[in-house]
Amino acid sequence: MLPHCSLLLLLCVARLLSTSSALPFEQKGFWDFAMDSMDSGGMMSMMMDEAEGSADGGVPPDMPMCPFGCHCRLRVVQCSDLGLTEVPKNIPPDTKFLDLQNNLISELRENDFKGLTNLYGLSLRNNHISRVHPNAFKPLKHLQKLYFSKNLLTSVPKNLPPSLVEIRIHENHIRKVPAGAFSGLVNMNCIEMGANPIQNSGFEPGAFKGLKLNYLRISEARLTGVPKDLPESLNELHLDQNQIQAVELEDLSRYKNLYRLGLGHNHIRNIENGSLAFVPRLRELHLDNNLLTQVPAGLPDMKYLQVVYLHSNHISQVGVNDFCPRGFGMKRAFYNGISLFGNPVNYWEVQPATFRCVSDRLAIQFGNYKK
Repeated sequence: MLPHCSLLLLLCVARLLSTSSALPFEQKGFWDFAMDSMDSGGMMSMMMDEAEGSADGGVPPDMPMCPFGCHCRLRVVQCSDLGLTEVPKNIPPDTKFLDLQNNLISELRENDFKGLTNLYGLSLRNNHISRVHPNAFKPLKHLQKLYFSKNLLTSVPKNLPPSLVEIRIHENHIRKVPAGAFSGLVNMNCIEMGANPIQNSGFEPGAFKGLKLNYLRISEARLTGVPKDLPESLNELHLDQNQIQAVELEDLSRYKNLYRLGLGHNHIRNIENGSLAFVPRLRELHLDNNLLTQVPAGLPDMKYLQVVYLHSNHISQVGVNDFCPRGFGMKRAFYNGISLFGNPVNYWEVQPATFRCVSDRLAIQFGNYKK
């Protein structure tokens, strides 16, 4: 009986060792798990292929591509701050956002973005780009956001994708915008092109023809007047930090849809009476840091105006009817911000009724004037 028991015990132990999965834990990488899914025949076949030199030596088909040094995740490819001198290769074709900012790229070539038909956003900010091939953006059928600021461009790039919604090309060397520079961009909504050395004469007639913009910024340029040929669809126009000296009667006649107008940090001495009547929907008006000597005429008639920046001017007196209409119910929205600090006017000399259409007394900003 005993020999039979011993034989049975040995068979059980052998069986247990051959099927047991209770092996010591071992940290595995991606390729270890991939090989776990292969049967022994597949493993042997791959090993034989490699020994014979017949296996594909490239990247396995299920291994995602990513340019060297970049980070690729969730269809976002981040290649910023790498000292790149050209657009890298092997960008995954399903990339949605490509970040190439803070590099040393000097040129965009014809095939740099070949195959990137799914790209939605492209950041080229803070490079040395001065040349763009006319067909560089041709493959980008779905591009909506293009960030091109802080480069060496001397003109608006040609043949921009018709799908483009927003372009930022501020802080370049653009001096001229020819007629049709933005032609075909029927979806364009926002253009940021401040900090370029462009004058009023640099905008040719028809430079913005066909555009239905909501937002346009041409700050920190060399404008001496309000441009007269901008898209009439504009809701926001920012012309701060230029050399504008006056707002003349017809300057705003095209821009009836404006609700925010930025004219701060200019040399404006006079706003012609009646000029603000062309922007009846205006809600916010920035006239700070100019040379005004009085509150602009026409503010009481602006039913929707809520914010007026007049600080840091030369305004020496404020009249009781400078901001609010004489009759009740004529203004649709109360002011929630009026700034008058930095002017040679004493707040105790201003009558309280001056601000009868202000929502809260804290919305009025006075301050000590210093010569």
